[in-house]
Amino acid sequence: MSPTSDADRTHRLVPSPAGRTHLVEQGEGPLVLLVHGFPESWYSWRHQLPALAAAGYRAVAPDVRGYGRSSKPAAVDAYRLPDLVADQVAVVEALGERDAVIVGHDWGAGIAGACALLRPDVFRAVGLLSVPYTPPGGPKPSEVFAAMGGGEEELYVSYFQEPGRAEAEIEPDVRGWLAGVYAALSADTMPPPEAPDPHFVTRGATLRERFPRGRLPHWLGEHELDVYAGEFERSGLTGALNRYRNMDRDWEDLADLHGAPIRQPSLFLGGSLDASTTWLADAIEAYPTTLPGLTASQLLDCGHWIQQERPEETNRLLIDWLTSLDT
Repeated sequence: MSPTSDADRTHRLVPSPAGRTHLVEQGEGPLVLLVHGFPESWYSWRHQLPALAAAGYRAVAPDVRGYGRSSKPAAVDAYRLPDLVADQVAVVEALGERDAVIVGHDWGAGIAGACALLRPDVFRAVGLLSVPYTPPGGPKPSEVFAAMGGGEEELYVSYFQEPGRAEAEIEPDVRGWLAGVYAALSADTMPPPEAPDPHFVTRGATLRERFPRGRLPHWLGEHELDVYAGEFERSGLTGALNRYRNMDRDWEDLADLHGAPIRQPSLFLGGSLDASTTWLADAIEAYPTTLPGLTASQLLDCGHWIQQERPEETNRLLIDWLTSLDT
């Protein structure tokens, strides 16, 4: 399909193993792929696209399969990590490039890490936002997550893994659910420490019951929320949630890479108030072994949505790191 423009951004549909990948690009220069997480879209990089373009990079933010205008295979097992890596390789090839720097946030960080491991010939450097790198292997993921719950509570990951369960909670009010999850994990609107943890759900209840209500985080206006809600109201949440439903398959698919480090030049940025960084503090401490190519690492004073909560700092750190790769 011919590209369409939105101000200085260009929207494209390119072929991928799933069928098509929708992407948004801006700028010219070395290719930088920006891979979003859950529950987001290319739009989560709206602050980074113009900044990277102005710095001399070809910034490209795809919709991961299952999201937005990208293809949404029906099979649950079509969302395993090797398939998502293949999609990113297809984007690089469709854009006429031989290699790229890949940067991922949340689940996008997991995809970016897998890209670096499985296709080091294509992905020459990797940036990880919010979710630290943990090498493949270890105990089976479903067993780990089940153990983190217990009693009257279960971890949100286990809750998401059962097909249809989270969809039944979300579908009646997609916009309200998104507002709640964004607020729950943002520094300025997250529940106080004494409140029930929004990463867990009471058995027989819903995750929504633990979300804060009545106030949006500072980075999310009504317009931004409308954009996100519009995407998911059209596409549904099943494709996005299927990522969680493949974690045991990922564990099997990457078994040959048990304990493998990422050796390419790497960057890690996290939020000091994000459970992803506090729960995985040991993973960050292990970076000298697991990310031997790490050249920049910093925690910012924010929650989980780092590139939206702290866009100027994130842009500066990203550009400084990208510049260092070419010197």
